Amino acid sequence: MAISGPAAVGKTTLCERLIDEFKDSLSRLITATTRPPRFGEKEGVDYYFLSKSEFDQKLEQGEFLEHEIIHGNKYGVLKKTVLEAQSRGVNILLNIDVNGAESLRNFCAINESLRGCLKTIFIRPKSLKELEKRMHKRATEDAQQRQTRLENAKSELERDHEFDFILESTDKESDYQRVRSLYLTLD
Repeated sequence: MAISGPAAVGKTTLCERLIDEFKDSLSRLITATTRPPRFGEKEGVDYYFLSKSEFDQKLEQGEFLEHEIIHGNKYGVLKKTVLEAQSRGVNILLNIDVNGAESLRNFCAINESLRGCLKTIFIRPKSLKELEKRMHKRATEDAQQRQTRLENAKSELERDHEFDFILESTDKESDYQRVRSLYLTLD
């Protein structure tokens, strides 16, 4: 299952709650990034934090299932993390941007053993104004970075139709209950 949507819409919170509740049957897929860690983020728990040269080397060696540049930083899903999760026999949860979700859909469509097993959820904010408030409240980016993320959000919102499910965000608890319900029906 992949959860996507614009920055600050609440994807990470939703994923963390799902993992916490369903830790025996659901595994969060840890992605790699070249962005620096935010306060409290840990290597190998939140992301694999790579230098740009490390990321590029892994890319050249074909180690990524998919990769994208988002807000000026590189992000990618390492093939080995998918294979490790599959070998443990757990469902996989991805917190991923819309381009990454498209890459994964395409990969699953051409890979016979994965065809039909990826379900995608797009979390849509009530409005761009609400999204801007959330970004400001979380205070993890400066004003220029927030503006870039808002501009990106506009184009991401136009692609919500590409997803299996679209959920309009209302509040953390309602959002979680709806995502939880979807997970239970997909499991």
